[in-house]
Amino acid sequence: MHPTLRAGLILGLSVTAWTFVMGLTGWYKSPSLLFLFWLVVPIQIGILVWALRGLTPASGYGRQVWNGVSISLLASILIYWGSYLFTTVAFPHYFQDIEALGRQMMAKQGLSAGQIEAAVKAGASMQTPRASAMAGAIGTMATGFLTSIIASIWFRKK
Repeated sequence: MHPTLRAGLILGLSVTAWTFVMGLTGWYKSPSLLFLFWLVVPIQIGILVWALRGLTPASGYGRQVWNGVSISLLASILIYWGSYLFTTVAFPHYFQDIEALGRQMMAKQGLSAGQIEAAVKAGASMQTPRASAMAGAIGTMATGFLTSIIASIWFRKK
């Protein structure tokens, strides 16, 4: 299997697996553990740096960036569908749980009922399976692009 394809599959499946770990453990319902969702960023950076390091000797700077973007693109497709399945099939009440948690956290911060309603209403457009999955895919691409640029520069200096 081509190294770029392999890395894209590993990245996409790893991030999707972490998302399901968050769901199966119920950590996404806990105010003190919700931040663990963000571990997908260091997971992506680590896998991408590992993959690009393996591709470094045979490729120039532009090719390395392209490889990193290609890896991230493949991973983002898997992450999109993994997220979509997570919120529609595996955890269909995910958005209601997140909204309830958000309301609870805002109330603890001292926000009024009106402020909480306004915040919930402002974020409602992102609280759909498609929007959430697309945000994950776009985040994967952005992180992959920036990581690829930085890693490629770093590998060239070595």
